[in-house]
Parts: sequence; C-alpha cells; structure tokens
Amino acid sequence: MKLQDTLSNSVQTLDISKEVKIYLCGVTVYDESHIGHARTIIVFDVLRKYLESKGIEVNFIQNFTDVDDKIINRAKLENTTAEQISSKYIENYYKDFDGLNVKRASNYPKATEHIKDIENFIEKLIQKDIAYVSKNGVYFSVSKFSQYGKLSKKKIDELQSGARIEVDEAKKDPLDFALWKFSNVKPIWDSPWGKGRPGWHIECSAMSIKYLGENFDIHGGGRDLIFPHHENEIAQSESFTSKQFAKIWMHVGMVTINGEKMSKSLGNIRSIKHVLDNWGPNVIRLFCLSGHYSKPIDYSEELLKENLTKWRQAEICFYELIHANNENSNTDIKSIIEKTSREFNNALESDLNTHLALSSFFKLIKEINYLAAEEKISKKHAESVIPELERMMKILGLVIPKITHEEKQEINNMISEREQLRKEKKFQDADKIRDRLNEMNIELIDHKGKTIWARKEKIKAEQ
Repeated sequence: MKLQDTLSNSVQTLDISKEVKIYLCGVTVYDESHIGHARTIIVFDVLRKYLESKGIEVNFIQNFTDVDDKIINRAKLENTTAEQISSKYIENYYKDFDGLNVKRASNYPKATEHIKDIENFIEKLIQKDIAYVSKNGVYFSVSKFSQYGKLSKKKIDELQSGARIEVDEAKKDPLDFALWKFSNVKPIWDSPWGKGRPGWHIECSAMSIKYLGENFDIHGGGRDLIFPHHENEIAQSESFTSKQFAKIWMHVGMVTINGEKMSKSLGNIRSIKHVLDNWGPNVIRLFCLSGHYSKPIDYSEELLKENLTKWRQAEICFYELIHANNENSNTDIKSIIEKTSREFNNALESDLNTHLALSSFFKLIKEINYLAAEEKISKKHAESVIPELERMMKILGLVIPKITHEEKQEINNMISEREQLRKEKKFQDADKIRDRLNEMNIELIDHKGKTIWARKEKIKAEQ
C-alpha cells in the first residue's frame, strides 16, 4: 500500500509484513466534536478497516487531550471542574463516533493518566541539555534540534523574523515551546521543577512512544496540526530517542463551510451531533470520503443531498439482491464483481483514494440496479454479489440496518394485500397501505412482473 508522506513529500510504501502501528492525534475535550474532526477520524477508520480486511493487525492509538487552558476556561465558564468538563465531552465523543460507525481505537490514552511518563520524558530532555527550566516552566530549546522545520518546510530564521510566536521573556529563544507550564490553577501536578501541568505537544510524544514504541508506522492528524504541533512532536521525540519518529506522516484536509473556515466567531461550526441527527451516519461518511483525504472539502447541503441520493441507490441495490428469485440468467456477474473488486482495492492501495473507491462501489450499484430492473439477476447472482458489497461497505463503514424475519413477513403481507386491492381496483385502499409502508420507511419498487420493497434509512433532513 502506498501513502503520501508529508515529511518526505513523496509516496511511501507501508510495511504490512507485521502489525501496523498508527497514532492519530485526537481531540481536546472542551467542546462538542465537529464535522472537521469527523472527516479526519473517518479517513483513518477506513484505512484501518481496509488493512484489517486483508488480515493485517492494526494497533490504533488515539489520544484525548484532557488537560488544557481551553478546558480550564470552559470549567470556569460552567462553574465546574476541568475533570467534569473533559469527562462530559469524552462521553459525548464516544456517542458521536459510535453513531458514525467508527471502530473504537485499540487504546484512548489521556494526558492526565500519563503525567509520570511525561515527566520522565522531560527529565531526559533536560539531562541531554535540549530542554531548560525557566521562571515560567520547562522549555524545549529549538536551536538544539538542527532539523526543526523539516515537516512544515519552514526555516528557523524565517520563523524567528515572523511575529506569530508568542513573546515570553522566560524563553531563551522566541521559538522555544513549553514542555511543562508552572501554575497554581488546578488541575496541577507536582514535578521535579515545580507545580504545573504539561504543555500540549509533549503528551503525544510521550504516549505514542509508550504505546507504539520509539519508531512506528503512521502518525496522523488534520493538516492544521502540521505546525506547530507535529513539528514540535518530531523535535522533542527525535531528540529523546535519537531515532526517526514516525515512518509516514498522513494529514487530512480541512472541512470548510460554504467556502469559509469553520469558526465560532462566524457561528458556522457544524457539530457531529447536529449533522448526525439530520443526515445519519452513511451520508456523513460518504461526504467525508467523497474527495481525496489530503485536500480540503466544502460542507454544503447540496453535497449532502447528492450523497443521500447515492445512498438511496445503494439501499435499493441491497434489497434488489435480497429479493432476487430468478433461477437462471445469462448475465456474466462474476466478471463484473471481479472488475469492481480490483478497481476498489487498487484505489485504496493508491494513497487511500476513497473518491475512486466510491466510484467503483457506485458503478457496481448502478449495474446491479439496471440488471434487476430488467429481471436479469438470479438468486445465484445475488449470493455472489452480496458478500462483495458487504465487504466494501464494511471497509467504508456503511451500514444497512438489519430487518427481522417478523418485520419481513409483516411487510410482505401488506404488499400482498395491496396487490390484491389493486386487482380489485380498490386504489384508494391500496394507496393507504402504501402510505403506511412509507411511514415505516419502506419504498415500493415496481418491476415488469413484480413489486419489491426496500427499507430506507430515516433521514431527518429529508422530511
């Protein structure tokens, strides 16, 4: 499998000869997760599911930043503790991403549970004379890491001349960043250098190395994390180990809203809860996977509607196959399945190109729906197609809700009754049954010689 590496700015081959180790920077738990978080995590969810579908073991670590000034400020605002704020939003995180059909990480380490690991990490950097204690805390000395800027392609002298770095007299150099911040405001911990809490960047270095080792396969996150977060992670981690940190750096493009960056000041942040309630998990996943992961994507109602239309076709296809009962057909379904499967796999092997993978998936859907309408799908065909469709849907994280045997019987009885009423020309009564079926999200599809049904996912935005 080939993946684009931000560090080398080239395509690298992922080593799949052994367990694949992935670290994904998670969320700071002070507010609801939004559609931008959803895109990044869904992209990595597909990467993981594809690898696992090939029988490859994946150790997938995703942290929670549960100590941060934003959390402390939110706690003050809500007159509660930082611990209660982080617990609340971690719980909401699980609800959101379980709802999006995201497989849970192998582990979700929290910064507050790894203070000792962080302290040991900082202590070693001080011993190596790469970090120093000042009146405000412990800082990493950027000048001691000659390769600083290699990920973001920024040059130290240009960064120093830029005024974006926060001025702090306690620093030896404006570019130096905090590993430990002295504070008397809770939550704080004792340390060899004084009471305080860890800086943002150090937690990811300490936890990724603890769970995945000093050198692992993939480090990922949103493109907005390249600088300073991931740049600083590389500096402190490679100074700590004297080894390459991650082999491949994967970054996911931002989600804009109608062409504008999401921000609280513009009031255009779309929480996962909001979009999930309105559009459901399948449409959101299709939206997040509709472009190449490394490029920005624009969130709009029009794009969501387009993906909903596509999803409706997938639902119909699935039920066309379930209802297929022809005994014979001359259609060469085997070659269609093999071609689609090959195209789908090749797309994902080539830098996780979900856009092309979805094109292959929907090409198969369209082909099956056409053949079904022409009564050219046999029961045997369906038995061949369904496992391949389910394989692709599992990788993409798309789910068609199961229907019970009792529900199936009830629906079939209602359809038989409707057909009888139509034969008797009692069209008003027949329409009433159709209306009842609509309320159950059952769509009737009339073919040449029969009527079949499909259960649709209930989408609030469609009402």
